[in-house]
Amino acid sequence: MSEAKVRLYVDQPLGPGQPVSLNADQAHYLFSVMRLGPGAAVLLFNGQAGEWRATVETAGKRAGSLRCAAQTAPQVMPPDLWLLFAPIKKARTDFIVEKAVELGAARIVPVLTEFTNAERVRVDRLQAHAVEAAEQSGGTFVPEVAEPVKLARLLQDWPEGRRLIFCDEGLHDRPVGFGDLAATDAPGPWAILIGPEGGFSAAERARLHALPFARPVGLGPRILRADTAAVAAITLWQAHLGDWR
Repeated sequence: MSEAKVRLYVDQPLGPGQPVSLNADQAHYLFSVMRLGPGAAVLLFNGQAGEWRATVETAGKRAGSLRCAAQTAPQVMPPDLWLLFAPIKKARTDFIVEKAVELGAARIVPVLTEFTNAERVRVDRLQAHAVEAAEQSGGTFVPEVAEPVKLARLLQDWPEGRRLIFCDEGLHDRPVGFGDLAATDAPGPWAILIGPEGGFSAAERARLHALPFARPVGLGPRILRADTAAVAAITLWQAHLGDWR
């Protein structure tokens, strides 16, 4: 039996003997880029049924088919954590999405703040990056990348029961605070909010500090870039309140 060297996300049912049809992009990747042929093994996941080993049955330039054989890993869901971030330059926004998937975010939401300075957000492209990150990191879940939303609207429609960690660059001279959250707040639905390169406006900071469901924290004694802050905040949350404990 050949070793599976490729993982592929498919939006189709997976199970014993289940056939899986490939679209043109998937066929091109498997058969033209990776040079796989009939009989080759591929690992598949759909975000719901874990990971499955499948075998290539037909291979064409624009289409192909696989058949599932056996499950190789169970479905693993991330904690109920949303990452909310102000989009920045294209490559750094891509980095944030990629690392959020690897670190275990369940939903990713681009947020438009007063100082957000980024080109148009292509949600379809960011969702494709999320899929690629899950394929490459061995994950079995792909978080949704939501449509961009203005910060004021997001806070106005905030879901009941979900707590918000507001990473306030004005608190960089204070203790991180995630340990305090772990001591006083039970695990459950959370969200982390990362501001833009220019930081939050004074009005935004005042509103966030006044919200009963928001917990302002600092991220150490150094001011971090937005992409670094996102990675640091998710890591700290996972260590204190997530599934790394």
